[in-house]
Order: sequence, then structure tokens, then C-alpha cells
Amino acid sequence: MRGLALGLGGAALLATTASAAVKPPQATQSVTHGSVVVEGARVDYTATAGTIILKNRQGKPTGSMFYVAYTKDGVAHESDRPVTFFYNGGPGSSTIWLHMGAFGPERIATTDHAHTPPAPYRLVNNDYSLLDVTDEVFIDAMSTGYSRILRKAQGGAGTRKDFYGVDPDIRSFAQFITDYLSLNNRWNSPKYLYGESYGTFRSELLANYLTQVDDIDVNGVVLQSAYTGDGSFGTDTTYATNLPTEAAVAWYFHKLPNPPAQLPPFLAQVEQFAMNGYATALLAGNSLSPAAFQATAEKLHDYTGLSTAYIEKSNLRVSEGAFRHDLLQGQDMTVGDLDGRFAGPTMDPLSPRAQYDPQAAAISSAYVAGFNSYCHNVLKYGKGETYRPEAYNIVTSWPRIHRDPLTRRPMRTANGGIDMAEAMKYNPDLRFEVDAGYFDLNLPFYGMINSVNHLNIPKSLQGHIQFKFYYSGHMIYVNVAALKALHDNTAAFIRSTWRAAASAPAQ
Repeated sequence: MRGLALGLGGAALLATTASAAVKPPQATQSVTHGSVVVEGARVDYTATAGTIILKNRQGKPTGSMFYVAYTKDGVAHESDRPVTFFYNGGPGSSTIWLHMGAFGPERIATTDHAHTPPAPYRLVNNDYSLLDVTDEVFIDAMSTGYSRILRKAQGGAGTRKDFYGVDPDIRSFAQFITDYLSLNNRWNSPKYLYGESYGTFRSELLANYLTQVDDIDVNGVVLQSAYTGDGSFGTDTTYATNLPTEAAVAWYFHKLPNPPAQLPPFLAQVEQFAMNGYATALLAGNSLSPAAFQATAEKLHDYTGLSTAYIEKSNLRVSEGAFRHDLLQGQDMTVGDLDGRFAGPTMDPLSPRAQYDPQAAAISSAYVAGFNSYCHNVLKYGKGETYRPEAYNIVTSWPRIHRDPLTRRPMRTANGGIDMAEAMKYNPDLRFEVDAGYFDLNLPFYGMINSVNHLNIPKSLQGHIQFKFYYSGHMIYVNVAALKALHDNTAAFIRSTWRAAASAPAQ
């Protein structure tokens, strides 16, 4: 027993020594320099890849959030240069996609609407980076990229509850932004938020949180492939708002019985039917007359290319997964979820729905290889560390409870439209740009149009939201022509909202 007692004492001493040896976590940073030619004009910049340490109310570190910032060289005053914060969504996705596909100074070259062959991949000058109009900060959400929770073993006090969930996520991004502004003397810079997918939902809530809680009025918010999480998913409204995108995809694959020459006028016609004839039929439920049921099925056949018998068998409700599986069933091909222009071999022809996304399969490897190579060799950061492009297997729980910043009342399910409307009223100069791909089956464009049409805002603010549409999908930028249009529209949006504020008369 005496020997055992000595052993326990030795273990305790080792534990104490190990605990004392844990150093407080420190921010990391790698600074490099480069240049990019954007639509013919050269921009010299400084690139900073690193982390910011987030802390709780007790001042203890909870997380290390990774970012890459690009700032134009030679700018004299902070107010002379906007700064835009970028992030993707998921939740559980890094910002590798916006960084390497859309607006970083170098982008990964992929094959549009087809599978990109394996390595070697090409990194090319990004002719459509936004560095011509704004400095850029690409942020990786916690547990994605190189962002990590700082637990006790790392000298921190972080837990999953500090980051996973609607409100913890918003608080962590708000803290990152305020810390970045302070560390880099950017408080008087025009400020923009740019989110994609779930990142748009984050932006809707974050814009409201920043203005009400942190007293930060942002100049503008860009929502790419957007949604508000308004509770309409899985309802009859979803079938109606999905229809225009399904019609666009059927048009793309020449599956319409009477194909139109031009897509936008045709989609306007489909939208009219979707929210009137189709929505009315769905709301009628079992009270719908046999004649109206038949007429609706035939109209859906005209707009989707699916057989009338199949539509009738589905009770006028063809799910997005079923549509992707069945549109090209005769060719044993499955249509893409993020981008309906992509198609790949069907995994199981007998499955009732699509089992994978051919678009994600087509480009993901190129983005991951391209970013790791770029980060290690150009930004000089991350060698020996693991970059997580996605962390869906880690971020397994995401509480949707959200506390309204204005009323402080908790919502059972967060609705970004409520925060979006509140932010616009609290900051009536706030502007939104909504960018949507016609072929995005993951978040169909008409779903966001319908959400915006139901925002609780006065008529004086309704013109503060503008929509732009592209012949692409969820990741608009994979199509180079669409990327150019996305750049030009976003640059014009930033210039208009920045210059308008800069030219306002002094009081």
C-alpha cells in the first residue's frame, strides 16, 4: 500500500506540473504581400493569415478564430477604404468556397457544370476579386478551417455551448468583428457583411445584433443564395417556391414540352402560377376538385417536364430530392442540389430520391487541394495543421432558439426575416443586396423573394433591398461569366452605399 501511495503522489505532482505548464493561448499571424489584377487594374495588397482569440465575460479565452485578411496597400485613412467580412454557412462550413472561388486574389479553376478532373489543379489570378473596391476578411466559423475551441487542456475555458447554436454563433462573429476593428484601427471604415447560404441567415441576425448590441451600423449586407429560416420549409409553401427553380432546371436540360426561348420571362410566368394557381390548389388539400387536381398536374407537367401521372401519384407534391432523382431518370443521371446544371451518375436507380449532390462531388476536391497549397505556400500558414473545409460531423447539434435583440424575448425557432426587418428600422440607411442563381435547388431563389415580400417593413424601406439573378446555382461564382456579373453588381452596391454615406452633409 505504501508503494501505491507514493505512486499517487507522484502522479499528482506530474498533473500539477503539467497544469502549470499550460500557457495562455496566443493569437497567430503570418503576413505576406502580393498583387492582383482586377478587370485590368492592379491592386497591391498585404495578406494576413492568422487567428483572433475570443473570450467570455470573465475574460477567459474560449476560441481561436481563423481568418485571412487582404488590405490594399497605400491607403492613408481608414475611412477611405471599406472592409467586408465574408463567411460561408452550413452551419459547419469553412469559408474556403467564397475565398477560393469568388473573391480572394487567387481562385481555383474548375470546370463549369461538369466534374473537374483530379490534381494537379490550377490557381489563377482572380480577375473578379473585390479588392478593387473593398478590403476583405474571410472568417472560418468555429471548428471549421483552422478555427478551434480552446478547452481547458489548451489553456482556455471554451465549450461547444460557446459557439454551437444560432445565438452563440452570432455572438462569436460579432466579437470577432469588433476585435478585428480594434486591432486594425478600422472603426471608421465603411463596413459590409457578405454571407453565403446559412451565412445569409447569420448576416440577417448579425446585422441586427451589431447595430443594437454593439452600436455598429453596417453600410450594407450582401446575401448570396439566401434564406431567412422563416419556418416555411417542409410546408406547402415550399413546393410553390421551389417550382420556378425546378422549371429553370428542366429548361436547362431541354425537358420542357414547350420550351421558351428566353428564361426570365418564362420564370415570371411560372412564379405567377406558383403563388396563385399552384399555391391555391395545395392549400385546398383534399377539398380540391378532381378537375382542378387534373388541371394543376398538367400545368406542373408543362413547367417541370415530369409526367402528369407521376405528379398525380405524388399528390401534386414532388420533393426536391425526388425531382433531382427523376428529371433525368431515363439517362440514369441525378441532378445537382447546389447547382441544377450539374448532373452525375445515379447511385441507385430504385431510390425514391437523389442520394448525393453531383455539384459538390464535382468541385470540392479542387477547392480543398487548392486552398491547402495556397495557404501553405503563398500565405505561409498552416503547415502541419489540419484545415477542416467542413465540420458537419463535429457540429452535430445546433440549437435554433434565438433571443430577439430588441425585445429580449426568446423565439422557439429563429426567423432571420424578423431580425432583417428590425435592423433596417433601427438603421434606416442599411441596404441589402440579394444574389441568387436560377439553378439553385438547395435554396431556390423564389423562396427568398417570398420571404422579402413578407418582411414587416414600411414602404419607405422596401426599396432598400435589391435582387440580382444569375445563370448559375448556389455557388454563383463557379460560372465565370456569373462571377464577373457578381463582382460588378457587388462592387456597384458597395460604391453606392459607401459613397452615399461619405457624401452626406455634416450636421
